[in-house]
Amino acid sequence: MRYYLGLDNGGTNTKAALFTPDGTQVAVESVATAALTPAPGFVERDMEDMWRDNCAVIRGVLEKSGVRAEEIAGVGLCGHGKGLYLWGKDGKSARRGILSADNRAWKYLVEWRKDGTEERAFALSCQHVMACQPVSLLAWLRDNEPETMKNIRWVFECKDYVRFRLTGEARAEITDSSGSGLMDLHTKSFSKELLSLFGIESVWDALPPLCASLDIAGHITPEAAALTGLLPGTPVIGGMFDIDACALAVNVTDETNICMIAGTWSINEYPRRAPITDGSVLMNSLFCLPGYYLIEESSPTSAGNNQWFIDRLLPELKAEAKTAGKSIYDILNDWVDSFAPGDFVPVFLPFLTASNVDPRARAAFVGLNASHSRREMARAVYEGITFSHRYHLDRLMRSRPDRSGTIRLAGGAARSKVWTQMFADVMNMPVETVSAEETGALGCCVAVAAALGDYKDAADAAAHMCRSVSRVLPRPDAAKVYEEKYALYLKTIECLNALWPDMQRFMEEHHA
Repeated sequence: MRYYLGLDNGGTNTKAALFTPDGTQVAVESVATAALTPAPGFVERDMEDMWRDNCAVIRGVLEKSGVRAEEIAGVGLCGHGKGLYLWGKDGKSARRGILSADNRAWKYLVEWRKDGTEERAFALSCQHVMACQPVSLLAWLRDNEPETMKNIRWVFECKDYVRFRLTGEARAEITDSSGSGLMDLHTKSFSKELLSLFGIESVWDALPPLCASLDIAGHITPEAAALTGLLPGTPVIGGMFDIDACALAVNVTDETNICMIAGTWSINEYPRRAPITDGSVLMNSLFCLPGYYLIEESSPTSAGNNQWFIDRLLPELKAEAKTAGKSIYDILNDWVDSFAPGDFVPVFLPFLTASNVDPRARAAFVGLNASHSRREMARAVYEGITFSHRYHLDRLMRSRPDRSGTIRLAGGAARSKVWTQMFADVMNMPVETVSAEETGALGCCVAVAAALGDYKDAADAAAHMCRSVSRVLPRPDAAKVYEEKYALYLKTIECLNALWPDMQRFMEEHHA
């Protein structure tokens, strides 16, 4: 039998999954991402722990499935985009990795927007600068950790670091690299001019050679084989940004439909033959299919907020769920489903780690009263996250002639019927979900299948390996009510805009 191994290094979990050539998921192994928050706005990860986690999930999925190492035809990887993973000249990680939820460099965004740096950079990169991009984080390190900057041998994205440990080959894959702020999207190469604009010229020689998603970028080394259980010499493809992988997994391979990913990040995207260069969307990057660009609106304002709500405000719910023989998400879904769209619940702003409106904005429940319980708050969290996706969708739709097409939904929300219906109602568009739960890993395996010649190309592989299992239509009455609620959400943000600078100033003065 022939299998593909997909590795998905996200902001929440590290996963390994095995798929067959027809797209059947055989087994999955997962461990939680051990994120560290040493200061407000900082989100980091120990890179050695990260490597050990990848080795552990690979060993685990092989053991769980009973699949032999020689049956693995190839390995594909994806990982969260943005963030920063540095390898030192001394042959070990130069510092902790920085995840994409990190917001430490927000001040640079404010400065670059004021002095025109962002506008000049956009002409080359075709993307607005974000605090979590390598360009911003490298500028922060230049000013705050100069010794780290001197020790950099390689600048990696998340999954490129994992591939480096698996193969010993340093490569920068194009979908991730084109979202880093370091690449000229017109020439499809790293840009010295961009590095100069951001004042980080010193890392030019630390940018690895570029490779494409479907390139064979290396092979499993004997050392990695001993740690993972894989066969030495097993081919490893370039892989891709996890949002590209999810688009493949839900079979969004052209301009027809929209891919939404409700995970740690709110990802909203579609492939297009040309980038949008008028500044109306957040980002353009190279898509994993040749000839396409990925048009993206995103922010860390999605289901990661729901996980915080569970962990911090509902710690006893896990015990309740176990007693009831349910998952904690089943209970939350029941709570949320007990309200009608027109029932008033507080407005929740899902800005726990960062926002999509102002880099200083913070999360909030607005409109709480004494009659409200954790049930109303749970409903508010679901709605607030969905409204954040709607905010991004409206920006995406500026570049499309109408609201035709379907939303293909992936991520945690796609596993909830009530949340999927909420997405359809709030967006006022049909929403489809797919059979595979591990969409990131499936997208990797779609790419492996194409890279090894088992299908004509990645689009052909996606068409054969990805299956839509549900289609949910918007309910006209609910859509009308949500339109009013969404207007309240936007008005809440507008009213609080004047607060964020003062709140940020107070926190800095008091070292909050």
